[in-house]
This record gives sequence, C-alpha cells and structure tokens, in this order.
Amino acid sequence: METFRIIQNGDDYLLPVYNRQKVVLMRGEGNHVYDSERMDYLDFFSGIAVNGLGQAYPDVVNAIIEETKKLGHVSNYYYNEPNVKLAKLLCEISFAQKVFFCNSGAEAVEAAIKLARKCFRRQGQEKFEIISFHRSFHGRTYGALSATGQVKYQEGLGPLLPGFNFATFNNIESVKKLITDKTAAILIETIQCEGGIHPADPKFLAELRDLTKEKGIFLILDEVQTGMGRTGKMWAYEHYGIEPDMMTSAKALGGGLPMGALLVTNQAAQGFKPGDHASTFGGNPIVSAASIAMIEAIIMKNFIAQAAKEGEYLKMGLMDIQTANPKLFTEVRGKGLLLGLEMTRKAASLVSLCAKQGLLIGSANENVLRFTPPLITTHADIDKALELLRKAIAEELKTV
Repeated sequence: METFRIIQNGDDYLLPVYNRQKVVLMRGEGNHVYDSERMDYLDFFSGIAVNGLGQAYPDVVNAIIEETKKLGHVSNYYYNEPNVKLAKLLCEISFAQKVFFCNSGAEAVEAAIKLARKCFRRQGQEKFEIISFHRSFHGRTYGALSATGQVKYQEGLGPLLPGFNFATFNNIESVKKLITDKTAAILIETIQCEGGIHPADPKFLAELRDLTKEKGIFLILDEVQTGMGRTGKMWAYEHYGIEPDMMTSAKALGGGLPMGALLVTNQAAQGFKPGDHASTFGGNPIVSAASIAMIEAIIMKNFIAQAAKEGEYLKMGLMDIQTANPKLFTEVRGKGLLLGLEMTRKAASLVSLCAKQGLLIGSANENVLRFTPPLITTHADIDKALELLRKAIAEELKTV
C-alpha cells in the first residue's frame, strides 16, 4: 500500500516530464539500492552517471556531515575554504587554470557559451557562432538546448537561440564548411552519451583541435557524463592526447549532490569580469566538500584503473550477449564504465524487464541500453548484472 500511495501522489502532484519505472527507491549502499518493498536492485545506472562511487560512500558522507556542522550556504561575495580547495584540486588534475562553479551540466554549458562570446566581444570582434554536432546533447536550458543536435528535445519549444550550427560527428570536412568569420567556438562531447554512446574518433578530435588553433577559436569539450574517472581516465580527453580551452563537468562531480563546473585556461578566463556571470548556489561549501572527498577517494584508491579494468570486462560480457543475440543487438560501444549496447528495437521494454529482474540500467537515443555502474564495481557485480540481463532478454524475446 505504501508503494501505491507514493506512486499515486507522485502522479497527482509531479509534472509528468519523466517516464518513471513503477519503483520507489528508499535507500542505497554501494551499488545496491532498495525499494519500498525491500527489493534489492543492482544499480548499473548510478542516477545517470551521478553516483560515481555508489550510494552512501563513507568518505563522502562524512565530508557532508562535517561541513554541514560548519556552513550551510554562503554567498559567492565571500570566499569559503571548500570552494577554493576544490577549484585548486580541479586545476591540478586537469588542463585548467580557472574554474567557475554552478549546479548542473546545462548551466556549465551556458557559462561556456557566454564566455566564448564575451571573450571575442571584449576584443572588439563580432564572433558569436557556436558549432555543435548532430546527435549531440548539452542540456535543457535554452542556450544548451539550442546547442543540442536532436530535434526531439526541441519540438514545441521554439524559437531557439540563434547562432548555432551543426556539423556531422567524426567528420572534419563538415566542420570546416561551417566555419565563418563569426565562429567563436566548437562545442563537442568526447562521447555522445544521450545520442547513443558514440565515442569521438581520435583522428577527428586531433584534427578538430588543430583546426580550432588554426582559426583562433575555442574548443569546448562537454565532459558532463565522461569525467571523474568514468572512462578509465580522470577525463575522457586524456584518451585522445589533446587539451581543450574550456570543459564542462557535472554529474559525478558533486559526489551525488548537485554540482557543475566550467574549467578553462587563463586565456579563456579573460572574457569574464566581475558581474558578467554568476550562480547563487555554485560552489556551495557542503557540495564542494563532498566533491573533494569523492575526487580524493578516486585518486587515492585507484578507482580510475578499476573503472578501466572492469569496463573492459563488462564490455566483453556485453559483446558475448550481442553475439549470442544478433537479431536483437547490433553493437557495443563506449569506454570504461560508460557503455552502450545498441538494439534493433526500442530499448524501453528491456530496461523495464531488467528492473523487474533487479538490475537498473538506462537507455540512450531510444534504442541503446546504457550501462553506467559506479567506479566501485567489481567482476562479481558484473557477472551478476550480466546474469540478470540475460534473464530479462529471455523475457524480451518472448515478445518477438
């Protein structure tokens, strides 16, 4: 009855913007979560790649508790120690020299767009166009949505913001055709996540970096889902041997709490002056403390190497499933613990069947199963997940 009441109240009072599973999650520990009926789920979705170290990771919980005893919220008109410490830490583990904090990936993308345009306007140059890519996803706010290359997210919301042009992912010639004397930046995901888990080709990303340097424009990487060790590197750009001018981060960055950030070089940072941009809750001391604890745990306990090793193990298991079911699956894609299994049909039914078996996964681009387990995941966890997936597939095949 309790589950029914919560679901009914949710349907009555929440805006219907999500297709929710009929599951009420109550608590979690590690990569397991439990619903109101005390059912145990193996979580290979991680809140859309947010819970990088799973639920209730002790170091993160302790950091949140201790900071809550000190400060709740303070304005960015003052300094706070966790905020400054986190900014320094992020610069030390990346290309960046300056950081702006916000609350989400979409806000970080908004900040990047504004900074790119402001930089050139301060130089007296009318450069404002942003080149993005078909099949991309950058967020739900109007700037980020206008930079998103998927019409399904934009239908009924026009007019969108002007100044955005779309190239073909992994096709350098399509990018060159769009560059004009008004181009300010190229915005790209290292792995197109919502678009179906499509990694950038190494040669293409290297050519893109060379092109932006040649044209004197910014390269902005969207690493909202791919950062914090998920791909087997701290940042996915490290797989490619290049560095951007700006990079957005969020999702796992906050250790499970809302956190976004724009990381930039000193050159790019010159575009913003006091008053040009702000975020009331950005860099909140509690969230900053959680983020620091999470990053330090990832580094000290070598979870990045674990993500690379376990990601390869999971990929091999998914490839075995794809080979055994060629009429249902076509390809496995991704890096580390960010993997997609493409289907020959829409994925929603199988996602639901997995949940009924006790496995939480997501979908991308409607026909791709998305696997984003926490970095603490082990061989044993993956074996169990693959077992549950096979059971769900057996149920799915009954509908063929």
